[in-house]
This record gives sequence, structure tokens and C-alpha cells, in this order.
Amino acid sequence: MVAKVHSAGLSGIQGHLVICECDLSGGLPRFDIVGLPDASVRESQDRVRSAAKNCGFDFPARRITINLAPGELRKEGPIYDLPILAGVLAASDQLPLPPADSCMLGELSLEGDVRAATGVLPMALCARDSGMKSMFVPAENADEAAIAEGLTVYPVRHVSELADHLCGRSLIKPAPPYRFENDVPQTLDFADVMGQENVKRGLEIAAAGSHNVLLVGSPGSGKSMLAHRLPSILPDMTREEALEVTKVYSVAGLLEKGRPMASLRPFRSPHHTVSAAGLAGGGRMPRPGEISLAHNGGLFLDELPEYRTDALEVLRQPLEDGCITVSRVSGSCTYPSRFMLVCAMNPCKCGYYGHPTRPCTCTEQSVRAYRKRLSGPLLDRIDLHIDVAPVAFESLRERSPGECSADIRARVNAARDRQTRRYAGTEVTCNATLTPARMAQFCALDEAGKLLMQRAFDAMGLTARAYDRILKVARTIADLDGQDSIGAQHLAEAIQFRSMDEKR
Repeated sequence: MVAKVHSAGLSGIQGHLVICECDLSGGLPRFDIVGLPDASVRESQDRVRSAAKNCGFDFPARRITINLAPGELRKEGPIYDLPILAGVLAASDQLPLPPADSCMLGELSLEGDVRAATGVLPMALCARDSGMKSMFVPAENADEAAIAEGLTVYPVRHVSELADHLCGRSLIKPAPPYRFENDVPQTLDFADVMGQENVKRGLEIAAAGSHNVLLVGSPGSGKSMLAHRLPSILPDMTREEALEVTKVYSVAGLLEKGRPMASLRPFRSPHHTVSAAGLAGGGRMPRPGEISLAHNGGLFLDELPEYRTDALEVLRQPLEDGCITVSRVSGSCTYPSRFMLVCAMNPCKCGYYGHPTRPCTCTEQSVRAYRKRLSGPLLDRIDLHIDVAPVAFESLRERSPGECSADIRARVNAARDRQTRRYAGTEVTCNATLTPARMAQFCALDEAGKLLMQRAFDAMGLTARAYDRILKVARTIADLDGQDSIGAQHLAEAIQFRSMDEKR
């Protein structure tokens, strides 16, 4: 007899159905698993055998063949323990077959406990989209799987619970549907920042349009302090954005316990020793890197010139495409990577080039060499270049509180709502993702704006990409002002945030 039990697997952050076929035949006792299993899948035979015996079942002393279809996709991890056990017990007439429109997954302990798995959300979404009506998952993953609306999720803690449910003795209570709600970030507040009004304005614009931003200033001027407060003004996520973030974090095994769905935009801050693979993703089987973990959020690179050149150049393509394909011998995976790049750097190696009071000890040649660590194409992809001046003594002495993050965040949310309504029904989600075709429609300039843009283009030697970036920033500034069209004042403010182009 052949018993078929549906399960699921992962390819990157996309789920796919797996059919676990179990066949019992005559011959010497043997347990074979086929269908491109990895080592942890092949080890399932020992966990399944011990779990079945310790739960009071008779493990069949026959030749057992398990086929995990489709055979061309590699199977990873111990999540197939539960469907293999259910298939073996069903094939040996010890348990009824699970319903044909259900699937199951989970790792087993030797005593029959069902342990948590990673990547449950994308597998649950795939199961729902493939016509499955119910899903048996580890109890710790039930809330995560319940995010997939329209799928009945049964939390399983022990093999005995599954057996009682399939036999009709004691039905498992389904997990309640998950209700998504945005959280208010409990982080550092902009009210603690003294002075630096131009920098706060630039970060507000960056948050409202999801623009890339570079902070340039001497040591102690507040670059890192300001950047670490940026999460407090990032706009609320939509449910679709939260689903995308949750899928990445689920696959990476980074979901917080008790918080099955991401409700805050991620903000990653890797150390400058991170490798190119650490940023882009990789490994024997490709895993998401920092740029994918920052999807729909921010990626903060402090001391930007200290990063390895190959690591920085990895950022160029994802900044344009919004996704990255990681290829290895074992396969390739595509991960989303639409993030806001936030960078901070000193103007030179000693940090005091152009400082109003402290002299710079670097030579002109060393200053140029320091800045050459950043390629022109990478700088061209950064929308706002903000000079962070040293804080004046009067601002520190007065200690008057600045504007709080909640007020800034309210304006950012209002501007993002305008963008959501404007781009409804299109592929654009915010101003930073405007395509050239959409820019002609939504970023049109009047005669005064065209003249101003022409003068800036010639004087600063702008590239076509920089031209588009300025228009996108001006569109965001107009949204913050509640204006439907871009005015000359919006364009002028956007141009003055391209200081690195002017210096070059």
C-alpha cells in the first residue's frame, strides 16, 4: 500500500508543495528516503522510528521507501519528520490518512514532541494558494501559519494529539486567525537631539519617500546618533509590506517569540567588517543577507569608507532592482531587497577636513584617496547627501527639547498616504520606486523648475541618474507640503541635498 501525505518545502522565500509517498513492501527491513534529501532529511528515519515506538505504535519491520516529490527539488531540514511518520502509520493501517486537502510539517523529538520549524509562513501561503484547506504545524508556529488567511491551522504539540485528531477521538482546536496591527516604535527620540535642524529635515524627507541618504560630518557631530533615531519616524507598514518582511525573517529564523508577524520596519546595522556574502546572502544553500533582512526598512552603514570595496559594490544592483539573486552550486534563490540605504562617513581619515575650529592633519592626496573608496556609481545612487556640522555650544547649553519623533512621524505617514493613493493600481509603492515612465506623469516641472534644473545640471555635472533622483526627492518634499505639483522651492531644496555632487 502506498500512503500519500502532503507537506511543503522552501526555495528561497517561496514555498512549494511536497508529496510524501510512503510504500511498505516485503523483504529485509530497510528504510530509504529518496527525492534529493539532504543529510537532515535522511536522518528522519531514526527520529521517526524512535518517536513511533515511544508513542506506543508498532514500527513496521518491512522495507519502507519514502519518496519526496517533486524529485528535482532539493529537500532540506527536519520538517518532513511528521508527514513521514503519518505516512508510515497510515500505510501500516495504524492511523487513518490525513485529509487529501491538508498538509503537515514539523520536526519530531525521540519522545514524539513536535518541534518548531523555520519558514512556516511562506509554506502556509503556498499551501493555501495550492488549494489546501488545512495545515498541521508545530504549536509554536501556529500563530505564524494563521497569518495565511483562509487556511485552517491545527497546532500539534505531540504525535499523540495528531493521532487522536485523525482517529476522531479528540479534535485539535484550530488556531485563531491572526489580526495585523502596526506597533509604535519604542526607540530613541528626536526630541533628545540639540540643533541639527537641517539634518532632521533631510531624514524626514528620506523617511517619507524611502530615499537613500548619506551623512557626512566630523567625529562627534551626531551622525550615528541621528541615524539610530531614524526608525522612530519611519512610516507604518501596510499588511502586504509586513507579509514580505515576515517571510524573509521566517526563512532566516529571526522572528521574535510571541510576535509572529513583523509590525515594525526593520533597521539593520551590520559592522564594517561584514563580507560581501554577509550583505548579499549566501552559504551552501543560499540564505538571506543583510540587504534582504532590511527589506521595506533601512540598512545603516556607519563609517562607510571602512567597508570592503567588494561589499559596497554588491549594493549597486539591488539598489536599482529591489531584489537580488544569489547563485551557488546547489541552486539559486531570489530575495527581495528594496531597502533605504542610510550611510555615515567622516570627510577624511582624521575626520576634521573643513572643520571650523579644528585643523585637519590629512594631506590633499590622502583626502582624495579616502573619498575614492566610494565609487561614483554608488554615490550616484544615494538621493540625499547631508553635511552634518558640529553642534554649536549655545544649542548644548540651552538644552531646549527638539521636535519629538511622534510629530515628525505623523507628517511622514501623511506624505506616505498621499503616495499610496496616488500610485494605487500601479507597480510603484513610494516615490523612491518611481519608474521613468511614471516620472513623466507624476514629476512634471513648470518653466521655473525646468530652468532651475538645467542650471543645476550644468553647474554640478549631474548624471541622468542624479537628475531622476533629484526629481524623486522634490516629489517627496512636495508631498510633505501637501502639494500636488512640484514647485521651484521643492526642487531647490532637493538640489541642495546633493552636496557630494557639488564637491566632485
